[in-house]
Amino acid sequence: MIDLKDQKIQSFPGSNNLSKRQALKIVETSYLAAVTSLIWIALYYLPIGGAVFRLALPLPLILLMHRRGFKTAFEAVVLTVLLLVVLMGPFRGPLILFPYGFLSLWLGWSWIKGLSWWISWTIGTAIGTSGFLVRVAVLSILVGENLWVIITRAGFSLLEKILNLFSLPYSPDMMHVQLMAITLVVIQEVVYVFCLHALAFWIFPRLKESIPEPPSLLSGLISLDPS
Repeated sequence: MIDLKDQKIQSFPGSNNLSKRQALKIVETSYLAAVTSLIWIALYYLPIGGAVFRLALPLPLILLMHRRGFKTAFEAVVLTVLLLVVLMGPFRGPLILFPYGFLSLWLGWSWIKGLSWWISWTIGTAIGTSGFLVRVAVLSILVGENLWVIITRAGFSLLEKILNLFSLPYSPDMMHVQLMAITLVVIQEVVYVFCLHALAFWIFPRLKESIPEPPSLLSGLISLDPS
């Protein structure tokens, strides 16, 4: 195990003395911020593995919060954004905040506080949904095309299949199509945030960290043994 006693480290003549704890904090923050940045770049540019990258993206920052606290995790989020601004530009870089940066801070804080999965899941879904909408708006500006139309078409297609399945003599208007599109986004985020909970519940105990136990109603869905 690494000794975290406050022993002093002299990096070079004339430098300030750092304890091992402080040095590890700096290294761990930089390392996990870099890992998060690389995952975001892979998610953004690689044509495969998007689902895996999405699930992995918030976990390094959440783990950092568990080990070093909220302030350090917030610093890592800022560092991640600065790295991505340099690598991807001032518009694409900060998009990691929506929703992954804010979601990392929320889930890390709620798990440290031992909040129920229902609370962390519900608010996490709200953060994910709002972040998705912000990202769609910004990307629409960047590409010069309204990307919400794609989601609207998916909502209309699903609504039309439902009406045909039940043989309902109804022609959906634009308001119902938009509501269906938003419903699709919310369902996507519900599944995503739940998968984050389940993955962290399996991984974190192996890293000597923990998150609250799932509610009894959900425990049947979490079949993996975290111990």
